[in-house]
Amino acid sequence: MKNKPDSGQGQNAGNFVPYIPPHEHRPEMTWTAIILGGILAVLFGAANAYLGLIVGMTVSASIPAAVISMAILRGVLRRNSILENNTVQTITSVGESLAAGVIFTVPALFIWKLHPSLTTIAFIALGGGILGIIMMIPLRKALIVKEHGVLPYPEGTACAEVLIAGEKGGGLAKLVFSGLGLGALFKFIADGIKAFPSEIETGIRGFKNAAVGMDTLPSLLGVGFIIGPRIAGYMLAGAVLGWLGLIPLISYFGSFGSTPIFPATTPISELGFWDIWSNYLRYIGAGAVAFGGIVSLFKALPTIASSFTIAMKGFSSTRGGGNNSGVIRTEQDMPMPYIIALIVILISVLAFFPSINIGIPGALLVILFGFFFVTVSSRIVGIVGSSSNPVSGMTIAALILITLILKLMNFSGQSGMVAAITIGAVICIAAAMAGDTSQDLKTAFLVGATPKYQQYALMYGVFITSLTIGLVLTLLDQAYGFGSKNLPAPQATLMMMVVEGIMNGNLPWTLVFIGMAAAALVELMGIGSLPFAVGLYLPIHLSTPIMLGGVIRGIVERREKNEEVRKQKLERGILLSSGFIAGEALMGILIAIAVSIGIAMPENLFFGPLVSLIAFLLVAAILFVTANSKGKKA
Repeated sequence: MKNKPDSGQGQNAGNFVPYIPPHEHRPEMTWTAIILGGILAVLFGAANAYLGLIVGMTVSASIPAAVISMAILRGVLRRNSILENNTVQTITSVGESLAAGVIFTVPALFIWKLHPSLTTIAFIALGGGILGIIMMIPLRKALIVKEHGVLPYPEGTACAEVLIAGEKGGGLAKLVFSGLGLGALFKFIADGIKAFPSEIETGIRGFKNAAVGMDTLPSLLGVGFIIGPRIAGYMLAGAVLGWLGLIPLISYFGSFGSTPIFPATTPISELGFWDIWSNYLRYIGAGAVAFGGIVSLFKALPTIASSFTIAMKGFSSTRGGGNNSGVIRTEQDMPMPYIIALIVILISVLAFFPSINIGIPGALLVILFGFFFVTVSSRIVGIVGSSSNPVSGMTIAALILITLILKLMNFSGQSGMVAAITIGAVICIAAAMAGDTSQDLKTAFLVGATPKYQQYALMYGVFITSLTIGLVLTLLDQAYGFGSKNLPAPQATLMMMVVEGIMNGNLPWTLVFIGMAAAALVELMGIGSLPFAVGLYLPIHLSTPIMLGGVIRGIVERREKNEEVRKQKLERGILLSSGFIAGEALMGILIAIAVSIGIAMPENLFFGPLVSLIAFLLVAAILFVTANSKGKKA
């Protein structure tokens, strides 16, 4: 039995021996891995797109993908190569990262009723995805190899540990599949056959337009368990301020007038709480999110500056490289001529492809901003992890600068706004993909995979996901409508507001500044404002079930004193939660397909809110019992 390699703390990278030594060759990028990884990439990409369009965040797919891969490859197909498993999880994780970059920006085009073609979305996704990978490859030796023991790359290291502990994959896989089945079943019962509502709410008597509510969906419970009680609490705090503070306040003062106040076209005295949220609170929340994203970017400036400097040194040290002859297997990267050729092709496609329509100036902006944010993202995730990577803050900052530059170049009106969103989308996708690429290459470094095969696998994952993500967006928009309360698309709506505000000057800036002030207050209290701001922006119906999931995790953590056992319990809960998210999202997409092809769905509910609440609490109890049990020892 091989010894498990050290995670890297204080270890000399030059003496590091991975789990599979360089001289040992095992099946790696096989047809089985390519096919299975492609299927999982599409599924997890669709699931994370659905989740991100609801709550404005996505979850990492690497560990669930690794577990499912081991269950299929080892349990069903009787294949026993850790490197093949690693290839599958690498391809799968691309789906999640690429989906995150797409849903943060591209839905803005749908909200503008432009309905981009599947080809346009595919080229935007492909351009950003490939850019994020190929610009990170020359940095691998500087960031992954030379900084081994300095940069932990938390998700990549955790995924390597799961792969190395592959003999327990079958038991853990049952949790993912159980959660997937339960999440899909709940979604089908609630929103498919409409046995009971998936949203419950109630106003508060004597407190006009104050309301509390809950979306009784297992995916939100899973999100809360994954992010934990602290972040979930910040989100709920923002929601409480919005729905029990600002909405009633606006309603109170508005009740004394009969003149509509922009942006609403109806007097406030005639508006309900959902109308006030849509016309006023969303802009306040957007201001808070923008402030929180930019502040998170400024907080990271010292890290960004050092990351960029160190990354540039690593980039310059690899120039002219690319000849793998005589290089050991675990140090073989994609040849540099391939990288240069891909960059030239990308610039040409972005500059001259008709439906993208950003021209040569836009393509140059993509390369300039993409190069900077890819190098920053690649290193910053090594310090804080992909979950804390300020991609939205980077995108907002990039969009502000890009929109100003385009406006100065006389790109105005709708064409200018579309160009700004398109350029921002490519940059956002590239930054998200660079972070994912870094984590995957860290996993490869620890388990002893061949880097060039990892890089080819990543590009294949980008290609296969890019072909399908447009269809997913189109179906979801047709079924639910981007920007609606069912699918608020918070990040994309925010990006749209930023671009519109700069190009047309038609934003209710007073509301935006109020949101910024609220986020600034939270920052001055020493609390990260971004989760609070997201809670303020989204309906309270989303924050309450997320908080319940966070409370469940908090109870599990506090009750278990043994660190190793606590880690096992949390792992069980996270895998079940990941299953909730994936299962419900995939069923949501199937329902969207049914609606889009004209299948009539039931409209009348069989049972009321009480049954919905009981069913949801039962799922919460299952999550608590599963996470609180020790399970089988590996």
